[in-house]
Amino acid sequence: MDSIFYLMIFALAILAVVDLVVGVSNDAVNFLNSAIGSKAISFKKIMIIASLGVFVGAVFSSGMMEVARKGIFTPGEFYFDEIMFIFMAVMIGDILLLDFFNTLGLPTSTTVSIVFNLLGAAVVMALIKIGLSETETAADVVKYINTEKAKQIISGILLSVVISFTIGMIVQWLSRLVFSFQYEKKIKNFGFVFAGLCLTAIGYFIFFKGLKGTPFYGDIKEFLAENMMLVIGIMFAFWTAFMFILDKLFKVNVLIIVLGVGTFGLALAFAGNDLVNFIGVPMAAYHSYEAWSVSGIPASEFSMEILSKKVPTEPLLLFIAGGIMVVTLAFSKKARTVADTSIDLSRQGEGDERFKPNFLSKAIVKGSSKLVQGLNFILPAAVKTKISNSFETPAIEISQEKAKELPAFDLIRASINLAVAGILISIATSMKLPLSTTYVTFMVAMGTSLADRAWGRESAVYRVAGVLNVIGGWFLTALTAFSIAGTLTYIIYIGRGPAIAILLLLAAGLIVRNYLNHKKSSNKESDHTSLKKSASKTVQGIIEESADNVAKSMSRTKRIFSGVVNGLASQDVGTLKKMRKRVNKFDDEVEELRNHLFYFIKNLDDTSVRGSNFYIMILAKLTDVVQSLEFIAKKSYKHIDNAHKPLSSSQVEDLREIEAALSTSLVTIETAFQKQSFADLGSCLEEESTLLQTISDKIDAQIARTRKEEVSPKNTTLYFNVILESKDLVRGVMRLVEEYHNSAADA
Repeated sequence: MDSIFYLMIFALAILAVVDLVVGVSNDAVNFLNSAIGSKAISFKKIMIIASLGVFVGAVFSSGMMEVARKGIFTPGEFYFDEIMFIFMAVMIGDILLLDFFNTLGLPTSTTVSIVFNLLGAAVVMALIKIGLSETETAADVVKYINTEKAKQIISGILLSVVISFTIGMIVQWLSRLVFSFQYEKKIKNFGFVFAGLCLTAIGYFIFFKGLKGTPFYGDIKEFLAENMMLVIGIMFAFWTAFMFILDKLFKVNVLIIVLGVGTFGLALAFAGNDLVNFIGVPMAAYHSYEAWSVSGIPASEFSMEILSKKVPTEPLLLFIAGGIMVVTLAFSKKARTVADTSIDLSRQGEGDERFKPNFLSKAIVKGSSKLVQGLNFILPAAVKTKISNSFETPAIEISQEKAKELPAFDLIRASINLAVAGILISIATSMKLPLSTTYVTFMVAMGTSLADRAWGRESAVYRVAGVLNVIGGWFLTALTAFSIAGTLTYIIYIGRGPAIAILLLLAAGLIVRNYLNHKKSSNKESDHTSLKKSASKTVQGIIEESADNVAKSMSRTKRIFSGVVNGLASQDVGTLKKMRKRVNKFDDEVEELRNHLFYFIKNLDDTSVRGSNFYIMILAKLTDVVQSLEFIAKKSYKHIDNAHKPLSSSQVEDLREIEAALSTSLVTIETAFQKQSFADLGSCLEEESTLLQTISDKIDAQIARTRKEEVSPKNTTLYFNVILESKDLVRGVMRLVEEYHNSAADA
């Protein structure tokens, strides 16, 4: 039995490495989004600055490790074996939860995750002990658990969301009112003062939050507390003077300095304070094992009162942890995915909206619009004009793809994001309020984007829905962490060694699966079969680019239609489900092309405006094709999924004949578009009457069968649905070819 604990320590060490990887991948959004979003610093330099902050913060972290030993539960109430079961369940649950959020690309709080994992595991273990006791009842669980900590975390979620969003919005609105979006001239005049204010806030944050928990913080703690205003005044004077010199003498953009220092400060604070979330539990387990192994007392009788005492942190382990965090930061694609979520939600311009509107987001947007209308009615005309001028953005007429390459927001907003987040976290720390770093940085970014009118009529419902999804995920983090860790603790307590082995294998399998799914999702944009948005400015260019899309569309139409027919013939619901997904993806891409119309038309040369009519008609015909495929796939899947009577052999034979004839025609069309042999399109159009006549003959044959031998209404309905829509599909394909043939001939 004793050997199992040695193996558990080894497993926890591996889990600590994995937790560092998944934790950094999620928390990177806290300090990367402002720098990445503004694009004022190269990505390589951003990673160097952030990595330096992460490494320094990790190496000097120590004091915060106490939370994993005694912050959530009373260690003296548990025995060594019970503590080890708790720690194992916590690490497995934490890794699975954070990796799940990383795969979705949603930022969450690693602090909330580890705290509620600890809470859930400790509560279940306490209930097990109470159940085995003859004198204790469920009410005695309070002597095992630090319930006050859970209350602080929950209140911290609410405080973080409301305060950060509100303060970020107000400060950004005032800053934009002063600087406007054409801020370059004003920055030249007194930008050094603005930079001095921002850097003072960030410096205050580094001293009061970033260095908290470091070994030498205790030496300067009293001095900082007693001379707070003096320290702030000195920092402001220093930074303002330094920025003045850089600006006036060396012509350096002082806002870039703010961005670099702010990124370093947030990275330092993250590593210095959140490292406990990743390695605190394994280190507590290691210290527990050290104490128990020399005691000679059975694991089920050795009290863990030792965890109540302060235990020094091994510098070597902190050094290794810092190295792992830096490597993860440099190579983790999931870290960039999570950061992209925050950046996209706060983007000033238009972009791909990954969240769908819901009733709550629609209600919030409508209510906010009415509130703004009411305020506009009250404000004097002169005030409204002043505000409108300050928030007027310069018009830039470029393509949608090039628009995405622009910074998501400017340096003013990036500086405010860093400064406000830093000062809020610092104030909360000094007042001992349990605000989450993740919650503060994210909600400040959302508040500043709202103040900057980034959430316009075109994107508000999507952005609000995204924010609601993220916030909902935060509350889900607490509930899920509590439930998972509690369940795992019970399983481990019952199954011991075999249960731990099975859970570790299961966790490894889930992580690998999530990695593969994320990799697959990341590679979608490079899919050679995906439709591409037109970026050409000439009619000839439009024709050539559209030809590539049509060729891909014909190939996908052939594969989807053939897949549906094969699925119906073999009654394979899995194949039909796959075809539905392919149609939906096809439809999404065509929808993106339609959404791109505005940028396409704006991007055309004056001499090529007639090309817009051609492009619009191509999209219209392509939409007809997709809608026919969608109807056929949907009806076929529904029929087989409901286990209705399969198609008869004669019906299947008819469909296969239609599928063979249509496939042959589609291959010919695809080849013509691939080679841009537009002269061949005329012969393709001649095949239309033959295809339609074949389908009409099959309809007549089915009518005859229905009158004489068919007994299944649903079977007949399905067949007619498929074959009639196939007729519309043929027409849609041929009208697409005809439109292209005519326009290409005129070009």
